[in-house]
Amino acid sequence: MLILAHPSKSNANHRTRAIVVALALGVVAGLVLHAVGPAASEPAARFASLLTGLFLRLVRMIIAPLVFATLVSGIGSLGDGAQVLRIGGRILLWFIVASFLSLVTGLVAANLLQPGSGFTTPLSVGDLGLAHGHFDPVEFVLHVVPTSIFDAMGRNDILQIVVFSILFGLALPAAGKGAQRMILPWTGELARIMLRMTDMVMYAAPVAVFGSVMGSVAHSGAGILGTFGLFLCKFYGTLGVLWVLLTSMTFCVLGRRVFALARLLVQPILLGFATASSESVYPLLVERLEQFGVPDRISGFVLPLGYSFNLDGSVLFQSFGALFIAQAYGIHMPMGQQIAMVLVMMLSSKGIAGVPRAALVTLAAVMPQFGLPEAGLALILGIDHFLDMARTATNVLGNGYAAAVAARWEGALESRPLAEGE
Repeated sequence: MLILAHPSKSNANHRTRAIVVALALGVVAGLVLHAVGPAASEPAARFASLLTGLFLRLVRMIIAPLVFATLVSGIGSLGDGAQVLRIGGRILLWFIVASFLSLVTGLVAANLLQPGSGFTTPLSVGDLGLAHGHFDPVEFVLHVVPTSIFDAMGRNDILQIVVFSILFGLALPAAGKGAQRMILPWTGELARIMLRMTDMVMYAAPVAVFGSVMGSVAHSGAGILGTFGLFLCKFYGTLGVLWVLLTSMTFCVLGRRVFALARLLVQPILLGFATASSESVYPLLVERLEQFGVPDRISGFVLPLGYSFNLDGSVLFQSFGALFIAQAYGIHMPMGQQIAMVLVMMLSSKGIAGVPRAALVTLAAVMPQFGLPEAGLALILGIDHFLDMARTATNVLGNGYAAAVAARWEGALESRPLAEGE
């Protein structure tokens, strides 16, 4: 079993404060640069994209070996295929319930709040830079299995890496004790090295957060927040309701310890919110869960699955965004059609991790099947960065809860009282 050194309490709190300060400074700097004009805002936006891009590349180079190492170590530590199937079956059921809850929450909120009312719709969509086409179940199943693990790692295709790593971990016992004695210590040390690299990279997180927020605000200005402020408030409020529902679900399993877990997840959630990248949070999330008492053999198995199958924030956006576009165009969708759309989204939203603008791509694939114009996506694109920030934070929360629930179900959740103020 991996034993991961915890970041000290003071370092963790300092990093959290630094991220919050960077967020605020990024907004202020972006507003000032936007007010100066394109001569200042455009170079600043390019510099900001450099800062954020470098940070995300540093993190992404760690993801593939870390997912492989933690999954193989986790499955190998579980010991037998029956235990893997038991944990996997239980957590996939949790994912399905959470996804359905997310879709229904978005559906109900969009019907009640009418976020698309009063919007001026575009006549044409042009090139949105999104993949087009309908969801093909056959292509999805074929895509799950990698043709080459090196190709999957090169593209950071989490779902394909998960499939290979699970099969590799399950094959270890069949290869004999000698293979297990050689491979498991190696993957354990590889995971340890990747997490220490992550700790080094995370010192640059506040700089990346500042650059990401500054670039967005400098390019769009406060006007875009004013124009779409009400829509953003409605979407964020809906996500807040989902947070309460997910926390309530987790409370039924963890009891009052869910509140201690939520406090530990603040830093990963803030980082995910600021960077709008789930990949940037993965290693830090592993550390915080281990600090809570989730064994790395559990988190190393559940989190990679969650990154492909448990995107609660992105899933809620599917139903909320589709009804927003229907309302903006004055298209009436009967409740039966809305329910059918939710069922299609339950399937089409799985395995989209790592796809650029994954939530928009999936929404674009589903919309034509229900008579919704793709041109409506242009209404969302201008503020999608701010939507994606909230979607990512919700995805992080949902996966953190899922890993802790899996550990409790297995009787493996360790009791680690937190220090005061942690």
